[in-house]
Amino acid sequence: MKTYKSLLKIVSIFALFTFMSCQDNESSFGDIVAPSNLQITASILGQDASNPNGDGTGIVNFTAKADNAISYKYIFSDNTNYNAPSGILQKRFNQNGMHSYNVTVVASGKGGVSTSKTISVDVLSNYQDPQAVQFLTGGTHKNWYWAATELGHLGVGPNSADATQNYFGYYYMAAPWEKAASAESSCLYGNVLTFSLSGSQLQFELNNNGSTFFNSNYESLVGGTAGYDHCYNYNSTGIKTVTLSPSESLVMANPDHLTQTTGTVMNFSDNGFMGYYLGNSSYEIMSITANRMVVRVLQGNNSGLAWYHTFTTIPPVQDPITDYTNLVWSDEFNVDGAPDPAKWGYDIGTGSGGWGNSEAQYYTNSSNNVIVQGGNLKITAKAQSYNGSNYTSARLKTQGIYQFKYGKVEVRAKLPTGGGTWPAIWMLGDNISSVSWPNCGEIDIMEHKGNEPDVIHATLHYPGFSGGNAVTNSATFSGATTGFKVYKAIWTPNSIKFYVDGVLFHTFINNNSVPFNQNFFVLLNLAMGGTFGGSIDPAFSQATMEVDYVRVYQ
Repeated sequence: MKTYKSLLKIVSIFALFTFMSCQDNESSFGDIVAPSNLQITASILGQDASNPNGDGTGIVNFTAKADNAISYKYIFSDNTNYNAPSGILQKRFNQNGMHSYNVTVVASGKGGVSTSKTISVDVLSNYQDPQAVQFLTGGTHKNWYWAATELGHLGVGPNSADATQNYFGYYYMAAPWEKAASAESSCLYGNVLTFSLSGSQLQFELNNNGSTFFNSNYESLVGGTAGYDHCYNYNSTGIKTVTLSPSESLVMANPDHLTQTTGTVMNFSDNGFMGYYLGNSSYEIMSITANRMVVRVLQGNNSGLAWYHTFTTIPPVQDPITDYTNLVWSDEFNVDGAPDPAKWGYDIGTGSGGWGNSEAQYYTNSSNNVIVQGGNLKITAKAQSYNGSNYTSARLKTQGIYQFKYGKVEVRAKLPTGGGTWPAIWMLGDNISSVSWPNCGEIDIMEHKGNEPDVIHATLHYPGFSGGNAVTNSATFSGATTGFKVYKAIWTPNSIKFYVDGVLFHTFINNNSVPFNQNFFVLLNLAMGGTFGGSIDPAFSQATMEVDYVRVYQ
């Protein structure tokens, strides 16, 4: 009984203390007063007597003020909203043309009480991306296809603020030709996506032969019951109007967004979509050239997922030749000294205009720049004045010694470090002396920039697609400058595939219309600066590319 009375006293004292504490907190909270006299001003960028709805950028500067307000929130009729503690906000309206938008401002005071007011603004938006339109249409019309031969041609990742994950297929990347393994998914690769111009209007049409690859979340649209992604009868024909708008995706907030997205979004009319049905008609162009495009689209019923599609202008073809295994030529670099003259020759000098690329080095055959040592070929670029150049290096080639048509080339190499270095493992058409470049064709198995140490490029140059307009792709492979990696190309009459340590990252469809069906020779070099290598580190002294072996199989 005593224990019960003691416990009752403790509880009573605690309750009294709590009541007094609440009284103290309430008395210090102050008066609860709703904000009043809420005023909203909207200044449309470029607005004047001649342009009452602005200059076409769609940008409007808002200011909200109210008595007794401590924060503000803007709610727009385009389904966006933003907190603006100061009441000042800049907003870009993306819908092309002249549109009227409702703008509601909620002014909050102490204790959470609020006051709201709504105004409307008429805004003109004429967002344009002429380069994207040119790439998409070629000036008239152009067909695009799924890049089925590429790893990650279909992928998915998080739509989050994590800048290390939100711009590529972090969760999943489809293997080359993955969807061709089953009739339940192979319809995807039959898609032909056509972009065209009707006057100045961008248009789009998807020809999928009446069969659409559906995300499982949308199978009910066509009465599907599979419960997983599946091809269903669904005719997508019909021309869609495409409008462009600036991206407001989370990728745009990434520190490296300028290299991760173009910042342009394609908006398709009438529920248009780009081959894989995801319930969304707006696609952000992550990257685009004349022959390759990557887009990002949010899943319609799950904005936490971002899907990625890669397209090419070359129809995909599955190559029956998967590998070559008969070793026909190699150099293992096991004898110290100068490279074997029975296998290698040299290019000497600066070429024409820095070998056509504004390169800064002078190529020599000096042991200071090229030597076989300790089982490796070492090509060293040095900062030294020589014959009018500030750098020396070396470029080896098998021209006139060994050339071949079709096969597998494997080179195990460790790449140099230093801003401005440009190592390359590549091939040129053996007829270059008679037809010149790019008519002879060029196959770049590996190119690397010291200014981007983990990025490997593979590229093909030929008439109409050379220099900055070449057919190229790149991928990130960490450790390229700290250890050896195997760079490989498998070249057949049907395709040319590029790998790093067995990972396929670029595929080119070969046919009789391109110059990749003749003898080629091999080159190894280390350039400095130029149009690809970029700025040279002022502190650069020397750097070396080491090659363990070069092997050719047929």
